[in-house]
Amino acid sequence: MARPKAAPARAAGSPVERPEGAANSSVRSRHSHHGAGLPVGIATVVAGLVAALGGHFGSDWTVYGGNALGTGAENAATALYPLRPAWESAALAGQIFGQPLSYAGRVFVATEQDEVYALAARTGRLLWSRRVGTPVPASALPCGDISPDVGITGTPVIDPARRELFVLADERSPSTGVSHHLVGLDIYTGRVELDQRADPPRSTPAALLQRPGLALDHGDVVVAFGGNYGDCGNYHGSVAAVPEGGGDIRYYLVDSGPGERQGAIWMGGAAPVVDGEGNIWFAAGNGSSSGGPYDYSDSVTELSPSLQREQFFAPTSWAQDNRTDADLGSTAPALVDGYVFQVGKGHVAYLLERRHLGGIGGQVATMHLCHQDPHGGVAVAGDVVYVACGNAVTAVRVSRSAPHMSLLWTTPPAPSGAAVNGPPVVAGGLVWSVDAYGTLWGLRPSTGAHAVSEKTNAGEADHFPSPAVADGLLLVPTTDRVFAYQGPAGLPPAPLPS
Repeated sequence: MARPKAAPARAAGSPVERPEGAANSSVRSRHSHHGAGLPVGIATVVAGLVAALGGHFGSDWTVYGGNALGTGAENAATALYPLRPAWESAALAGQIFGQPLSYAGRVFVATEQDEVYALAARTGRLLWSRRVGTPVPASALPCGDISPDVGITGTPVIDPARRELFVLADERSPSTGVSHHLVGLDIYTGRVELDQRADPPRSTPAALLQRPGLALDHGDVVVAFGGNYGDCGNYHGSVAAVPEGGGDIRYYLVDSGPGERQGAIWMGGAAPVVDGEGNIWFAAGNGSSSGGPYDYSDSVTELSPSLQREQFFAPTSWAQDNRTDADLGSTAPALVDGYVFQVGKGHVAYLLERRHLGGIGGQVATMHLCHQDPHGGVAVAGDVVYVACGNAVTAVRVSRSAPHMSLLWTTPPAPSGAAVNGPPVVAGGLVWSVDAYGTLWGLRPSTGAHAVSEKTNAGEADHFPSPAVADGLLLVPTTDRVFAYQGPAGLPPAPLPS
């Protein structure tokens, strides 16, 4: 339901600040307005002040899950308890399906209207916005559950060395129809640095949905594709490696054999995992084959940086999973102390040896997990994995001793029937999750007990919302705006200039 435009963001206890920058500048324009920053001459002083205030100020969240491994664990020792509101953004154009990102004193968020916003981390005021294309009307797609438009669905990624933010935009034009473009934006101005079509081969663009977050790997932007809700039309789950400066794209296709299709890579919005060797890990969903040769769907797969398949795992039930849409790929794989943890819509968690995934049936341990379908990224802190299991958050310990998994706790149903279903993150000594009604929950990691319950007053949130933690703030995405919360250390400094 559409909401009236909110007033510009307000920092707690401060007067309203006016938005700055070009609110709806054209994607093809090379001109933009700078947000208010500090004079360049005192940037060094400010940087020193940030360091003196503590590591939580100046900390970043530049990719889904906060780091290349997607652990969802913030390691800047940010104090978040007691928690209190800092600011609420104005209503943004389009729905938010990805995590907010934070870098250089700025919060970045992208929407289904193909809009990208940069907000001041200290106040939430608008620094710049950029429309990077014309979103695709839901009526132009063969199926799906995002409406009224599909634009930027996956979480962007930031390359600090290039001062560039990358988004993957679903676009529609009279000449080309539906297409998917990787767009690079200068983080300080919103200027377009790259616009390259990235549709994978052998798939109908309108049948593709770019749901996972983006990742970086050795100068490439890693982009994964699946299908629209309903798996209609002709598509193959795909991984693309697009050079950050543009150029030839490499692809890996799931279900690539004759007559095969599907095998979506979506992972509830989580990004592919990139390990210290630059290898790429992802989980794929159900494929079209349910009785013939194995098609590499319903799997956990490791790719080399050149997108060559190194190894894979699939459950022995893969054919049945394909028939019943019980795909393994509703969450992202978690790398935990030499093992890989994976759980999907079959409600079975698998523990795999990282160096030997073992192919079909190669797991070293299993356990029944989740009473409702798990979705999204999982958080990892030490040897404990936190999973969003539909209406609950669940904690599982991974043990190297006679490798096995043990259930630590599962949250009870939330008050008033609210579903604590957003992918969790770990920060400030608590596990944080956003439910489908826009309520933020802080859970005690030892027991799962509720320590914090904070209603955002934004109505319902979209599919699998997940918070981010950076610059001393906890950032909560809801349907069309971002809420920021601060701990006892207070607000971060003003954004540093470019």
